[in-house]
Amino acid sequence: MGQTIFIFIVIIIIGVILSYLFSKKARIKRKLKNAEFKSLGDFKNGEIGKIVGHVQFLDEPLISPLSHRKCSYYYIHIEQRVSSGKNSHWKTLVEEEVSSKFFIREGTDLAFINDNNLKCYIVQDKSYSSGFWDDATENLEKFLDSKGHKSQGILGFNKKLRYNEGVLESEEKIAVYGKGIWKSAISLELPEKYEKVLEITSSEGVSIYLSDDPDTTLKNVKKDAYSKNNRKRNHKQRYNKNH
Repeated sequence: MGQTIFIFIVIIIIGVILSYLFSKKARIKRKLKNAEFKSLGDFKNGEIGKIVGHVQFLDEPLISPLSHRKCSYYYIHIEQRVSSGKNSHWKTLVEEEVSSKFFIREGTDLAFINDNNLKCYIVQDKSYSSGFWDDATENLEKFLDSKGHKSQGILGFNKKLRYNEGVLESEEKIAVYGKGIWKSAISLELPEKYEKVLEITSSEGVSIYLSDDPDTTLKNVKKDAYSKNNRKRNHKQRYNKNH
């Protein structure tokens, strides 16, 4: 009996680890953390790599539904706690992503995502909840209603809900991975005053990756590794020469 319980626990732990490793969040973060960083100004036509820059609004900013923040992109995830016998789990009620046009700016250089094949992980920095003792705010109730849901059940009792929201605000630092080609702003149907812009697209079935997670916006990971390998190589060459 004891061995059976141990095996069962191990299976659960492995399942949790695998679920995390292959989750959307983990896959996007891993892709961006391991991607080669390229300075926007040094990006050559047809290259594929990661750029890091700040969000610059192009369209009129969106207003995020839950926190009412000005942004160029928002992600909302609303879940309900549901029970089935002795077990309970979180069930997704609403999952929504909305984006407007925006630039990624590094210094005076600009990049523009021009592709719908996009995988995003946005840090969900605003969280709300409602439940038995906590009524949903008017704002939350209004949004739920617009999606065909209510915060209360048939008998008038509050459902146990949790609400998470992430946004891309002006000047927020983000990382983007994709294929880059320099084009005139006019050819991209952007205002002429921007002159040349790096168009970011997907490549050969590989999506564009985007995140504002600080782990993904580090610039020197590849550079440091490259420098370290160079130092080792140079040291070895000097050693061989002297011996």
